[in-house]
Amino acid sequence: MAETDPNVARSWVEFDNPDDGAERFRCDLTWLTSNWTCIYGRGCQGIYADRPDDGCCTLGAHFADKDDLKNVRRVVKELGPDEWQYYEEGHSDLGWREKEDGATKTRVVDGACIFLNRPGFPAGDGCSLHQHALLTGVEPHTVKPDVCWQLPLRRTFRTVERGDDTSYLEISIGEYQRSGWGPGGHDLDWYCSSNPEAHVGKEPLYLSNAGELRHLMGDAAYDVLVTHCEAHLALAKAARRPGNRTLLPLLIHPATLDAQKQNRKRV
Repeated sequence: MAETDPNVARSWVEFDNPDDGAERFRCDLTWLTSNWTCIYGRGCQGIYADRPDDGCCTLGAHFADKDDLKNVRRVVKELGPDEWQYYEEGHSDLGWREKEDGATKTRVVDGACIFLNRPGFPAGDGCSLHQHALLTGVEPHTVKPDVCWQLPLRRTFRTVERGDDTSYLEISIGEYQRSGWGPGGHDLDWYCSSNPEAHVGKEPLYLSNAGELRHLMGDAAYDVLVTHCEAHLALAKAARRPGNRTLLPLLIHPATLDAQKQNRKRV
């Protein structure tokens, strides 16, 4: 299916952080109530056409900070050769990290992230860190590099200056679009967030990615977000009733709409 235009009108909500009065959340309801879901191994074509089995792991992962690196280092000590295809390579003199433009990231081996198990590996293909989390009964976002588990969510920060010389920290939670990858994002051969093929989740994103959102926002703020998402979905449902006006893109993500149209055609 053709990728939809990500630059459409969105419905955003703002609310104060219940845990910190100096912070205010700004959340993209159009995205968070979409039916996006990760389809790795179920139709994901990978970001590069010549490496369709990599998903978005081809480039390796940059670490956000020292805590991010420390967390992954802890998990690496738990991985065995039976669950990590590149165990020997990761424990070689070159290790599992490398520098790129002065920043630390996971090393790229054989064309993709060193933690990516390739098709044919006995434990299965996919991220070995993710698989280890499932094997040990913990949530995958607690063991992976920040940039990996946050995708396709994107958290950004901005200081907002008020007219009375006061300010607050604005924390935006939205869609990790192609532009989030920088200029090179527009050169990716396939990308999931605005592609109807990936908008086939059984529940909206704010529920399917509840663990990640709680980690990004805190429990109290997430609970407020749920209230707003539920109200938004109720509004969208009312707008879809027979005889009502055509839906504005800001109510329902266009990729979710296209996916639903395709599903109706198959029935």
